[in-house]
Amino acid sequence: MKKSIYLETSVIGAYLDNGETFRRDLTIRWWEHELSDYAPYISPLVVRELERTDEPRRSAYLNLVRDMPQFEISEEAAILAEGYVSRGIFHRKYIGNALHVALASVNKADMIVTWDFGYIANVHRQSRIQLFNTIAGFFVPMIVTPEFLINAEF
Repeated sequence: MKKSIYLETSVIGAYLDNGETFRRDLTIRWWEHELSDYAPYISPLVVRELERTDEPRRSAYLNLVRDMPQFEISEEAAILAEGYVSRGIFHRKYIGNALHVALASVNKADMIVTWDFGYIANVHRQSRIQLFNTIAGFFVPMIVTPEFLINAEF
């Protein structure tokens, strides 16, 4: 059975990011050669964030995720995201990031794949998420960047 992954918006954005060529090239390589090894999911939040970008990227981003199944934004995920905010794990200004993590947690995604080092793939925040989820009885997804999912054959 394939591991389930929640693709946070920054990974999709990196696919066409000419300013960050290392990140873009690595994301493209992973997306084209190894994404099929996983069961990828997005959410309506990811779609909304992509819809806020300018054309022609907006259409290209939406095309990349067009056929991906989505984790719906449930009341349980919204309550968990609010819990992250009320405990100071995420600042209210970044409630969207809290919701990404909550969606992956509530839906028991094996991993959240992100390039957001400041607010999601931050080791200090990850340990707080792990502690909070464990105490509250929620699944704890692993938080990784695409480079950790590259299957290097030696």
